Amino acid sequence: MRKIIILSAATLVLSSCGIYNKYKPVSEVPEGLYGSESVVADTANFGNLSWREVFTDPSLQNLIDSALVRNTDMQTAHLRVKEAEATLLTSKLSYLPSLFLAPEGAASSFDRGKATQTYSLPVTASWELDIFGKVTTAKRRAKAAYEQSKEYEQAVKTQLVASVANTYYTLLMLDSQYEIAVATEAAWKESVNATRAMKKAGMVNEAGLAQTEATYYNICTTVLDLKEQINQAENSLALLLAETPHEIQRSKLGNQQLPENFSVGVPLQMLSNRPDVRSAEFSLAQAFYTTNAARAAFYPSITLSGSAGWTNSAGSMIVNPGKFLASAVASLTQPLFNKGANIAQLKIAKAQQEEARLSFEQTLLNAGVEVNEALVQYQTAREKADYYNKQVASPQTAAKSTSLLMKHGNTTYLEVLTAQQTLLNAQLSQVANRFTEIQGVITLYQALGGGRM
Repeated sequence: MRKIIILSAATLVLSSCGIYNKYKPVSEVPEGLYGSESVVADTANFGNLSWREVFTDPSLQNLIDSALVRNTDMQTAHLRVKEAEATLLTSKLSYLPSLFLAPEGAASSFDRGKATQTYSLPVTASWELDIFGKVTTAKRRAKAAYEQSKEYEQAVKTQLVASVANTYYTLLMLDSQYEIAVATEAAWKESVNATRAMKKAGMVNEAGLAQTEATYYNICTTVLDLKEQINQAENSLALLLAETPHEIQRSKLGNQQLPENFSVGVPLQMLSNRPDVRSAEFSLAQAFYTTNAARAAFYPSITLSGSAGWTNSAGSMIVNPGKFLASAVASLTQPLFNKGANIAQLKIAKAQQEEARLSFEQTLLNAGVEVNEALVQYQTAREKADYYNKQVASPQTAAKSTSLLMKHGNTTYLEVLTAQQTLLNAQLSQVANRFTEIQGVITLYQALGGGRM
């Protein structure tokens, strides 16, 4: 009989070894994760830089510092870390026995006789033996949840740094476009006055004057639209800072200097750099341990309990003073009639684990696409910059020439309007392309997991 019990226990222990398995981190990524973009096989990449090294504008640095402290999403993410930390601590304490102090006192009297007083001052303890890994699995799952919460906090930080930078540079772009539009408005106001004078002199007809005035009024509306957009951008930035609407102190777009040479590193670094990728993998780890917990439910629970303390009640006898009493109990709980439910829970856990794996793989693929698109965006904007410079230079010459010719009656108002409108559009596009170039740098920095420092 003894041999049978020993063999049965050994069989249970050996069969339960699978639930002690630890999650093995992913060590491979899909080939060509960054697409056809050339990648230098080094250990350093652009995402490893501190955000202060990337964004050197003092005004922007102050805004980012403020956002990291005041932003409500950032604060919420920090609280989630604290919650997960407390849960992890609870799971670690599960290894220790539970202790309770349960004092009792009673008084009784039979047939109006003298009251009898009884008391007990026991300390009870219970301890579940972690033979089949239930407590260990719960701790590892809590540890994965804690690590995932930290990665979520980092993801919020990375997104926040990029959002503040994007909004800040949007403001600088709008400021530049506003300055161009205001200068164009002033120039066109002079053109309108000159055209009116030329009409009185019979050099321009009514249609020419009307067209000139219409263009001027259109530019005036453009100035107002840009002013409104600047206000909206300032409000957006104030929201990121968790502040009420106010004017944002800022520099000029022309004064901005951002890194121009990038190393994206090897694709494998995505597993350690990108907080959303790491968060997805920790979610996969949690699902792995949830499956282990579902397996552990098939095995019995063994609990040791006991109590010790002073009492004056010894069954039918009452003694004074009280005596020391101790007891110990061992119990085993084996699931019998809930096996169907346990099997169902195991199937659910396995399905959820597969879902987590697919989600992780998709997150990794999305990260690769983001890096590829950011690189192409930046490179395209850089290549366009020379063309925009030429596009601005040519209309400037044309606008000056046609204005002078018109004053001397050697050209028409339509040619002047066309030249001026072409110049305005080229200048606005040039500024927008510079912003697109900067935005490509920000997007690439975020895509490579930047903002950790």
